[in-house]
Amino acid sequence: MTGVVTAVAFVWLGMVLGVSFLEAPLRFRAPGITLPLGLGIGRLVFAALNRVEIGFALVIAAALAVGDRPPALLWTTIGPVALLIGQLILVRPVLTRRSDRVLAGEGGSRSRAQLTYVTLEVVKVVSLVLLGTAALGAR
Repeated sequence: MTGVVTAVAFVWLGMVLGVSFLEAPLRFRAPGITLPLGLGIGRLVFAALNRVEIGFALVIAAALAVGDRPPALLWTTIGPVALLIGQLILVRPVLTRRSDRVLAGEGGSRSRAQLTYVTLEVVKVVSLVLLGTAALGAR
């Protein structure tokens, strides 16, 4: 089952890199994209990404539940899962309230929550690399 963990970890990594570090910054550079439009698109894209990430976490948990569970693999699994939970429970609600205000016509500048989310994404990227590498080594 470590092969499943390896594959899921690296696909998860690719999705985070593609959405958070490629699509998100480029979205606001597209012609005709206003802040409200970009925020609306971002909410849809990140909601979808987060649902897929939850699925990935569940697949990894299931693979670990039925297969070998080397300690390094268990410890490295905690990182991305805990970061995802933190993003969903602590940061996303703050960002949603902020984007609601911007979409309602109130002014909007960058928020600390956005910086926190990006920081957690960077740490999640590192943790997914560690998870995938640990799963490769556990074979």
